Amino acid sequence: MDQTFHRIKRLPPYVFAEVNAMKAEARAAGEDVIDFGMGNPDSATPQHVVDKLVETVANPRTHRYSASRGIPGLRLANAAYYERRFGVKIDPETETIVTLGSKEGFANLAQAISAPGDVIVVPNPSYPIHAYGFIIAGAALRHVPVGPNVNFIAELERAVRYSVPPPLALVLNFPANPTAMVVDLDFYDRVVSFCKKHGIIIISDIAYSEIYFDGNPPPSILQIPDAREIAVEFTSLSKTYSMPGWRIGFATGNAKIISALARIKSYLDYGAFTPVQVAATAALNGPQDCVDEVRNIYERRRDVLVEAFGQAGWDLPAPPATMFAWAPIPTQFANLGSLRFSKLLLSEAQVAVSPGLGFGEYGDGFVRIALVENRQRIRQAARNLKQFFSNADAILENKAHCVAET
Repeated sequence: MDQTFHRIKRLPPYVFAEVNAMKAEARAAGEDVIDFGMGNPDSATPQHVVDKLVETVANPRTHRYSASRGIPGLRLANAAYYERRFGVKIDPETETIVTLGSKEGFANLAQAISAPGDVIVVPNPSYPIHAYGFIIAGAALRHVPVGPNVNFIAELERAVRYSVPPPLALVLNFPANPTAMVVDLDFYDRVVSFCKKHGIIIISDIAYSEIYFDGNPPPSILQIPDAREIAVEFTSLSKTYSMPGWRIGFATGNAKIISALARIKSYLDYGAFTPVQVAATAALNGPQDCVDEVRNIYERRRDVLVEAFGQAGWDLPAPPATMFAWAPIPTQFANLGSLRFSKLLLSEAQVAVSPGLGFGEYGDGFVRIALVENRQRIRQAARNLKQFFSNADAILENKAHCVAET
């Protein structure tokens, strides 16, 4: 069979696959790989949520087709969360919808609102689905650099000024994956004013809004009074309640955009399994001390990571939020780029990280370190790194010699 498929051809190579293949080979060979690569929460789902799932699944009536928009109780629970957390009143009938995780919701929204030739402004580096979702839908991308010492508003203004045709939508993600950057309400206010002026839809992803540190909760763009006229926002239970495999997320905001997403979803899925939705309702409506505990786990890991890696010779900025550290490649390895550096860390120190290039070209000077190993394993990784850095000259010389021979 020699056919090629249009949407598959549009997808760029999956950079992480090379490191993942190396990890699999190393583990098959019996190596102990300390894996900071994928951001896969490792804590257990709260027991009261699991209990509600077990209770509900025992009722055969819940085994029928569910509701694509989400069961009413779950949409009500999300509306209550927005009022409790952000002081924003949401209509659960028209302004919020349940998605199969924020990733599926984002991809379906791209299908709902964009057409081939539409221009979407996407931060770079960014979580891959923020770009790939629109690539799959046939849209074109305009990348805007984001990161330390970058004036995002100025870069956004420049991108819109020189975009032909004018952009349809802007993607935002704060707290950001992979950079861990956070913004304040003043930032959102300026972006909303700018996008209203230029007729640009805003798609905000705040999946990490509850994983924040130092007592500084990130805001929602829907706290800006005019935002609901042009914006929708994605949230998720994956990180907040350690429920990544349950696939429950939400899109909330502008009623017209939510309606478009609901129509697309009605053709594609019947919604999540009803017992999962009932248990998700229990998560949002139940005791929230479990959220505090998850947040505290990541904060303690962050503190150990920054301290231990610093003592090993790798200074990392302390992330203010998310479950990631966005780490500059150490100076002596900077010329390797993030993919080669990630492979070198894995082969020489048995430490796996995500190459920044996988999140966009502007991420190539960094790697992403996920806080998914416990504190003992983090300290073990630091010991491996200390030895790795102490042998840096020999390692680099050996690699250069191998390259020269080939």
